[in-house]
Amino acid sequence: MKEKHGDIFTIQVAGKFITVLLDPHSYDAVFWAPSNQLDFGKYARMLMDRMFDVRLPPSGGNEEKTLLALHFQGSNLTKLTRSMFHNLSTILLKDRRLPNTEWTDQGLFDFIYGVMLRAGYLTLFGTESEQYTSTYSPMRDLKHSEDVYKEFRKLDWLLMKAARNTLSTGEKEEASLVKNRLQKLISIKSHKGKCCKSSWFEYYQQHLEEIQATEDMQSRALVLQLWATQGNAGPATFWLVLYLLKHPEAMAAVQAEFESIFQRNLQEKRHIEEMNQDLLDKMIILDNVLNETLRLTAAPFISREVLTDMTLKLADGHQYQLRRGDRLCLFPFVSPQMDPEVHQQPEVFQHNRFLNADGTEKTEFYKKGKRLKYYNLPWGAGSNVCVGKKHAVNSIKQFVCLLLFYFDFELKTPAEKIPEFNRTRYGFGLLQPEHDILFRYRRKA
Repeated sequence: MKEKHGDIFTIQVAGKFITVLLDPHSYDAVFWAPSNQLDFGKYARMLMDRMFDVRLPPSGGNEEKTLLALHFQGSNLTKLTRSMFHNLSTILLKDRRLPNTEWTDQGLFDFIYGVMLRAGYLTLFGTESEQYTSTYSPMRDLKHSEDVYKEFRKLDWLLMKAARNTLSTGEKEEASLVKNRLQKLISIKSHKGKCCKSSWFEYYQQHLEEIQATEDMQSRALVLQLWATQGNAGPATFWLVLYLLKHPEAMAAVQAEFESIFQRNLQEKRHIEEMNQDLLDKMIILDNVLNETLRLTAAPFISREVLTDMTLKLADGHQYQLRRGDRLCLFPFVSPQMDPEVHQQPEVFQHNRFLNADGTEKTEFYKKGKRLKYYNLPWGAGSNVCVGKKHAVNSIKQFVCLLLFYFDFELKTPAEKIPEFNRTRYGFGLLQPEHDILFRYRRKA
């Protein structure tokens, strides 16, 4: 469509007219448009209802997002980083179902998604007993988080069909049963006695009470938030680790950076006791490998409902008429992320694509001879940028470092091709593989 119609065109899908904008130079006209012209909330509320049976009053807009962002910054981010490291370590090192020094085969996606979702859930939603104490017993948290993950994965398979309103009668019944089980597992009532709940969770729980949501609706909203907060980090980490395993030069670069940072721990064979922000910020190479991974695998639609007839002014001076009732959609995966004019050989993984020769971050990319403000958009932008970005990046880095420090791991069949993307996931964040890929791992002696 882009090759035939250019950077902006209108299509009709299921009776709805959708204007698609693929010029990154013009994205700011959408990101910063007044909410009385272009609105995200209406589309989001429709998806909330279709996917999770959640019906809540409209949010407080940018003011509410600003308050929400505070729970992922400063001292709150420090607490999240510490808690996530604790929970990752607990799951990877204390879960008796994980191997000691014997090789174990498992699907790489299932392994990573499971660990990341379980640790992320415990970090944000709380644990059964106080962390960091000599009396802390992880067994209930390990069992509970495993139950949450298993039910979540059953629902995850059905959510894309639910979003598109294409579930069969049997699938609707299955989705309803799974959602009910998840609601019981993570209900508001079940969290009342939990320890170490994040400030985000306390804030969100208070918000639900203030808008007088029923207890049942609050539990539905928590299932929605489980997906919103944990549905992308696991798949992103999977692709990152898989690209490292398939590209030895990238693995060697990340390994060398890791060894330079944790040299003393490696020499003295001491456990890693913490992974704070200062340490994580030193991982420049891993940062850029993650950026390249996200460029290749993050494919969300950025959608706005057109609330009034309006003129969209493009960066090249052209104007495009938008009609009230239509929808405007950006798809950064097509441009800039996979645009050959922006990124040479965009389909190829290059671990140093976002690094200059001197090791600094590369930020100069061009389209039509003009420098781009937006050359990689996995986290969104403008008023809808992901507020939990820093926490997510920290969590992914922590997982990779723990894996490198404590485990030997390799693909079961090194020559096996990287799985194709599950195409139903386009438009909803991180892509998932069409099928899993086997790897084997063991604790280092």
